Amino acid sequence: MKPRFSTIFFILFIILCAWISLPQKLSIPIPFSSKKDHRVTVGSPVISIPFFGKKIERTFETKLGLDLLGGAQLVFDADVSKLPIQDRDAALLSARDIIERRVNFFGVSEPSIRIQKVGASSRITVELPGVEDAAEATALIGQTAQVDFRELSDPNEKIATDTPIFMQLQKKTDLKGDDIKRAVAQFSQQDGQPVVLLELLAREVKKFGEITARNIGKPVGIFLDGAPLLTPTVQQEIRDQAVISGGFTLDEAKSLAIAINSGALPVPIKLIEKRTIGPTLGGEQVAASMVAGFVGLLGVMSFYAFILRSFFGVIAVVALTLYGIISYALFKIIPVVLTLSGLAGFILSIGMAVDSNILIFERIKEELKKGKSLQVATTYGFARAMDAIKDANSTTLLVSFILFNPFNWSFLPQFGLIKGFAVTLAIGVATSLFTGVIITRRLLEWFVIGSSKKV
Repeated sequence: MKPRFSTIFFILFIILCAWISLPQKLSIPIPFSSKKDHRVTVGSPVISIPFFGKKIERTFETKLGLDLLGGAQLVFDADVSKLPIQDRDAALLSARDIIERRVNFFGVSEPSIRIQKVGASSRITVELPGVEDAAEATALIGQTAQVDFRELSDPNEKIATDTPIFMQLQKKTDLKGDDIKRAVAQFSQQDGQPVVLLELLAREVKKFGEITARNIGKPVGIFLDGAPLLTPTVQQEIRDQAVISGGFTLDEAKSLAIAINSGALPVPIKLIEKRTIGPTLGGEQVAASMVAGFVGLLGVMSFYAFILRSFFGVIAVVALTLYGIISYALFKIIPVVLTLSGLAGFILSIGMAVDSNILIFERIKEELKKGKSLQVATTYGFARAMDAIKDANSTTLLVSFILFNPFNWSFLPQFGLIKGFAVTLAIGVATSLFTGVIITRRLLEWFVIGSSKKV
């Protein structure tokens, strides 16, 4: 990458992160304006993309967890004792997906739905930030899943290529999920690929034959809770059993079979805990925490400048500020649901960012004492500090991975608060590596090495 192009890219990247980090709406008074109380409103960007006559909008909001926003927490015990051992994990995943679909239909923002294994028990924990009526949410999650089959409203209607197929399948047929005897995942005898075999109840074979006969060469959609599950194209009239193929993996075929089999959830669930949680921090406490954090950051920056006692201190303060902007922008882009434990992880990662810059600048000062030029000292300083920085940060990233426990191993923590801490810590450490290695060096090239060359 050419120096001039990389500089432009760097500046645009910082501007974009700063823009995303802004609140949704921020009213700023304009000083010396002729109009009384003249203000300008700015805020984080809103991305709007047209999609088949509709607009898909993406906003960058700060997502708050239960402890900051409040909401409902539901814990369900899933009974998988009657399922074969090899099918239990797939059934739990299918149940979680169905619950998530229903929760999203309920209109909850950023729900957290996790599978937890406690000894021999399997539990599904549902956290719904901003939900005050836990009873209504419980009723929605526990309702029976509705499977139905849909076709084109007009059999002679042509399929529109510019509109998703599932949006054109509006007419419900007489065939319901209860009419399916069972769905089984197996391998095709023709090509050996995983497929799903549908066996119908004897009384519904004729009905299924009529539906497939009038839709040869056209799609028939399988919908679960009103959402499209699959839209296979009918190849021929079917009177006994249907084979659904679509380039599935074996796990995908098993999950699809379980979902179709679920006249109810794939596994019986029982509510064992329900509570409505208020925000553990009130508005005044949150504001006080923000003030404390700001004062603490200023203290770190002042200590930074005092320890380094040179223009390096100014560079370090600027790099730390950019680190905070980039990290917060990433929290909003991903997005990360911020909790108290997550904020603690972010604060800890600030210390890692401070350590990286101090190591780099102390190494550079050592090289300068040996009589080397600033440019050579910077090159050697970064190279010799990098081993210590990589060791420290890679160890912290490994700890974050273990705490997050992405594979839900039973011998590791599975609690949401710990995972929130791990996510923000990992993002903060990765960002500190980027700012320490890339941004700090670029700032040195601009302000220190560049100015010394001019002199």
